Amino acid sequence: MRALNVAGAFHTPYMAPAEEALRTHAAELTTADPARGLLSNADGAPVTSGAEYLDRLVRQVTRPVRWDLTMQGLRSLGVDRTVELPPAGTLTGLVRRELKDVVTAPVAVKTPDTLGDLA
Repeated sequence: MRALNVAGAFHTPYMAPAEEALRTHAAELTTADPARGLLSNADGAPVTSGAEYLDRLVRQVTRPVRWDLTMQGLRSLGVDRTVELPPAGTLTGLVRRELKDVVTAPVAVKTPDTLGDLA
């Protein structure tokens, strides 16, 4: 794990008021299960329930992002391509560096013009 120089106390207990506000709003939402499993950036585990994913998103406000575990999850699922949506570039660089033997074409979609890179 590596500490990052960031502009705020995001993903820490100092964000508890924001988590509570988000939890209140999330309680009013109706979820659906995703067509494909989503990986949680809290532990890299696949999540197949929309309700569980929403709960994880709310809890993530005060918990650290574990991108290392997310990449392990990608590896264990046999993922061979990733697409990062805007703002894009940082995660694609991490995937390129850490999963170079697994992911053959990480793509960072930065503008509509780069959508052609997905083909």
